[in-house]
Amino acid sequence: MNDVIKLKLKELPLDSGVYMMRDISGAIIYVGKAKNLKNRVRSYFNASPKAEKVLSMVQKVADFDYLITRSEEEALVLENNLIKLHKPFYNILLKDDKLYPFLRIDTSKPFPKVEVIRRLKADKARYFGPYMVGISAAEMLRLIHSAFPIRDCSLNMDKIPKNHRPCLNAHIGRCLAPCSGAVSREEYHRVLQDVISFLKGNDNTIKENLERKMQEASEAMQYEQALRYRNALSTLDKMIRRQIAALPKDFNLDIFGLASGGDGMAVATVIVRGGKMVGGEKFAIRDGSIDLAGTLSSFINRYYDGGIVADEVVSAIELPDAAALSELLSEKKGEKVAVSTPKAGVRKQLADIAMKNAMEYLSRSTAELSRKERLTTGACRQLADLLSLSSTLDRIECFDISHTSGTDKVSSMVVFTKGEKDAKMYRTFHIKTVEGNNDFACMKETLDRRFARLKEGKDASFGTRPDLLVIDGGIGQVHYAMQSMKEAGESIPMIGLAEREEIIVLPSGEEIILPKSSFALRLLIRIRDEAHRFAITFHRKLRGKRSVKSMLLDIEGMGEKRVAALHKAFGSLDELRNATAEEIASVKGIPAPLAEKVVAFFKENAK
Repeated sequence: MNDVIKLKLKELPLDSGVYMMRDISGAIIYVGKAKNLKNRVRSYFNASPKAEKVLSMVQKVADFDYLITRSEEEALVLENNLIKLHKPFYNILLKDDKLYPFLRIDTSKPFPKVEVIRRLKADKARYFGPYMVGISAAEMLRLIHSAFPIRDCSLNMDKIPKNHRPCLNAHIGRCLAPCSGAVSREEYHRVLQDVISFLKGNDNTIKENLERKMQEASEAMQYEQALRYRNALSTLDKMIRRQIAALPKDFNLDIFGLASGGDGMAVATVIVRGGKMVGGEKFAIRDGSIDLAGTLSSFINRYYDGGIVADEVVSAIELPDAAALSELLSEKKGEKVAVSTPKAGVRKQLADIAMKNAMEYLSRSTAELSRKERLTTGACRQLADLLSLSSTLDRIECFDISHTSGTDKVSSMVVFTKGEKDAKMYRTFHIKTVEGNNDFACMKETLDRRFARLKEGKDASFGTRPDLLVIDGGIGQVHYAMQSMKEAGESIPMIGLAEREEIIVLPSGEEIILPKSSFALRLLIRIRDEAHRFAITFHRKLRGKRSVKSMLLDIEGMGEKRVAALHKAFGSLDELRNATAEEIASVKGIPAPLAEKVVAFFKENAK
């Protein structure tokens, strides 16, 4: 703990508010809320035992700020906004969009249909869902159309063609055919209310409709139709069996469980819609808080950003700020939302399920994160130790050369950040000064230009100093790369990776052979293979363009400018090959006789 933090800890107020932890660069790495800022912030820096994830965060804190709020509810809102704005590393990270399907009915329209959507809109339509497991949204839609004669077409009801005729569904009684004027808005909406009642959990009407239709189809010897109704009844029965008897049929309930252990956390939800369990979600989260209840409150608040808020929210652990959270969620929903922690009954059983799922997912995600860590940041640490480097190797660059017998020479620079691909930082080079087939000279030119760009500092990737340079090749390539670095006056750790036996080559000529199981070696191979792939892809693209150009130049009357014009107009050889003479002649600078020659040329070469 530095002197700045010691001084600020003494000056902390007793008010509620939000605090922001900053690292040595000034970046906000964690945002938290507190009922009492003095007690909460001080607790991070006292000698009491703390979870690994909290210790990891505290070790990086170089300063902190805080904002006083008038209430816990205001603190929840401010915390959420600051997390969205700064995206701190040690805060919960949620995707903005939940892409689970919902059913949507726009009752403001005269003759709406039920549609499946994945993105909620800020409108006055009715939404039902999400449908996640068990009965899918598509199955629910089929069930609705089996039982209720509402339209499922994409016809624009505001612009019905004069010669329009009702579709087959109208003739077989599966649609009221509002397109024909056969039904009034009021009659259509009465049927629609039955659909809404079903989606809210009332199964009686739909069951009666399906049973009646199945009987009628059977009596009319329409056995295929009767079978469809029977299958729909079977789907309905499957839904009813999942009804939770102790909850109202029109009840929507979300249950949240939180598990914490080691340096990880997980949240699991159980979702009840229309009194039925329709599924749940699981999240592996990252949070630097020492307050589990506060973490879950923040999670729940962010979970409903842009989503449908349930009638009631149940937390498996006690939430001291439940009242403030209830106020926030009620404001989002537009009606009262209760937030509770049950001690007994069906809600407690559901909370136990959520907790069990959270613990199971924590165990699984921790193992997966551990495996990923070994392959990425763990491998970087292992490689740094092997090379006796103090750096954590946050940024590794690898360079490779590609050409065909000395033609179309290119090179690639790929970047791995914290042991993972960072594709937006990849760069390519056209080799300009090297004649013939000389990989060593190509590598030197590549590094010359890379170091020159580093000094310029203009490009986001070239302007960033790497912690390690990896050269695809042996001591020859490394020697030329080192010569380039020396001329540039730079000093950056560098190694080569020779493909024979995957040997690490040091600038001194020393060779290091690692076991195939080494995570450091696996990382180097991944980086080298990626540089090789990227260079070859760029080379093939360049060679393809040159091939098109050289082929077209064989045509009498074709010059460099006309080839460039055709390439710009058609983009590829295949597009040009499939073009007509008229299309080719429409390109500026290409006369009709020459266009005919181009078509004839491709026909001749296709034989």
